[in-house]
Amino acid sequence: MRVTVIGCSGSFPGPDSPASSYLIEAEGYALVLDLGNGALGSLQRFRSLYEIDAVCISHLHADHCLDLCGYWVARTYRPNGPAPRIPVHGPEDTARRMAQAYDLDPEPGMSGAFDFRTLRRGPYEIGPFRVTTALMPHPVEAYAFRIEYGGRTLAYSGDTGASETLIELARDADLFLCEASFLEGPGLPPGLHLTGREAGEHAARAGAGRLVLTHLVPWNDADVSLKEARDSGYEGPIDLAEVGARYTL
Repeated sequence: MRVTVIGCSGSFPGPDSPASSYLIEAEGYALVLDLGNGALGSLQRFRSLYEIDAVCISHLHADHCLDLCGYWVARTYRPNGPAPRIPVHGPEDTARRMAQAYDLDPEPGMSGAFDFRTLRRGPYEIGPFRVTTALMPHPVEAYAFRIEYGGRTLAYSGDTGASETLIELARDADLFLCEASFLEGPGLPPGLHLTGREAGEHAARAGAGRLVLTHLVPWNDADVSLKEARDSGYEGPIDLAEVGARYTL
């Protein structure tokens, strides 16, 4: 299983990265995990838009889903004819919300390009991957993912506050993509995002093999997030996510 960071900026695109998106590949199958604003352009550096087999959306905040609008255009109006429909797994209201975002009638909305499917709690199969999801604390319906293939495991937090469920979902993961939106400080709102320290603590308790800090908000100093994670007690390797970083599990 190969994991490529397509976008890792939190809340809005930054100068060096689009918002959240990751490309997961195995056996020639390509799964895009989140497609936040700006990610569609970056994705084309690593895979043709017409060689994507499925998309999973963790939640319906713009920095995780909005480039589905551009992707609908690319698949619908391709010069040599519309591309075949592909599955889009997301929260229950994904089809309606995406149609609304592009000012389309709800029916057919984007269903000519995308076969919208409601995320299951799992485990279930998407292509060659075994996928398990879990609901996370966040102001909207938001999911974390555990993706397994060939005895190896990727865990992805999506957007979340502190969560015992996330620790269990990431248990013994080889790679843990974990959000670190906040810097340590007083008055942080609960049930919204994690700090680098909290990401490290979650990784340590989960026994994850490698931690990659992601959803890095442009106005923060990512090196401070990295230091917080390194001071958390987690003893494995820690990286800051960056566009084009690839991990082979």
